[in-house]
Order: sequence, then C-alpha cells, then structure tokens
Amino acid sequence: MVKSFVIISSVAVLCAAPALSQEWTGFYVGAELGFADVDANSANSANSAGSDDGLIGGLLTGYDYDLGEWVVGAGFDYDFADISLGTTTVDSVYRVKARGGYKAGDGLIYATTGYAHIDTDNAGDDGGYFIGGGYEHLLTDQFSVGGELIYHKIDTFNSGPDDLDATSVQFRGSFRF
Repeated sequence: MVKSFVIISSVAVLCAAPALSQEWTGFYVGAELGFADVDANSANSANSAGSDDGLIGGLLTGYDYDLGEWVVGAGFDYDFADISLGTTTVDSVYRVKARGGYKAGDGLIYATTGYAHIDTDNAGDDGGYFIGGGYEHLLTDQFSVGGELIYHKIDTFNSGPDDLDATSVQFRGSFRF
C-alpha cells in the first residue's frame, strides 16, 4: 500500500494596512487672516451703534493632543481689526479657546468654543463667549493650513445697553513643533 502525503502550504497574504494619519500632538504657532461682520444691538434702537464689516487678522498659538481618532486642544488667538460701529471702532479681539475634533486622513474637522474679548478705541472693552468650527489640514508634519468660522456674543458691552454680535471667517496657517 502506498501512502501519499499532500503538503498544503499556507500562503500569508499581506494586506496593506490603511495609512495612519499624521500625529497632531504638540505646540503650534501661526497667523490668520479673514473677514468679520460686527453688529451692535441696543435696547434703545435710536441709540444703536450700527454694524460694519472688514478685515481681521493676527497671530495664534496652542497645543493639541492626539487621542487616536480624536484630537483635543487649547489655544489663544489675537486679531487686529479696524471695524467702525458709528463713533466706535473695534481695534482687536482675543480668544482663549478649547477645541476638539475628529481626524479625517491628514485633516481635522473640529468644534471650538471659549472666551472672546473685544477692545475698541473709545467705548472700552468687554468679554463674552464664542462658538464655531473649522477644518485644518496637515500639509507636512510641521505645517498645517485651514479655515475657521466663529460666532461671537458679548452681552451688555461696556456695561451699557449694547450687545455685540460678530461673525468671522478666517484662513489659518500654522507651524507645528
């Protein structure tokens, strides 16, 4: 009787794993430039300061922490402006920010919120909140570009009857460490 042996060799099929998106953990600094629309709404419509729009831009810095598919971070923006509201001009705005978002390849889709502070030339300054969202894309492991849309709300501006509402859209570029 003849016995035959059949040897079956298993062939490992190597499948390429999906490309992992780049790492977001670290500090960043950059600049932003865009457009803002500011409205001053008064309880007394006869005294309303009005509204205007114009260019806004400045510097940004922050820190992000990569959690895998999600990224969280904190940041600070300081923007210069020259937006007239009747006899008052908005000179600058700064924001202390928190953000969190979902990684989409080499991009980050995020929401942001925090404290906004608006300075004017002659009506003082005051703070409120903002909420918004954006998209940032890593071009390299050290450089990213993106855009952000933010709604700002300042109630009883300068302890007076006016509320300030502002919407800004800005393009951003950051160098990452």
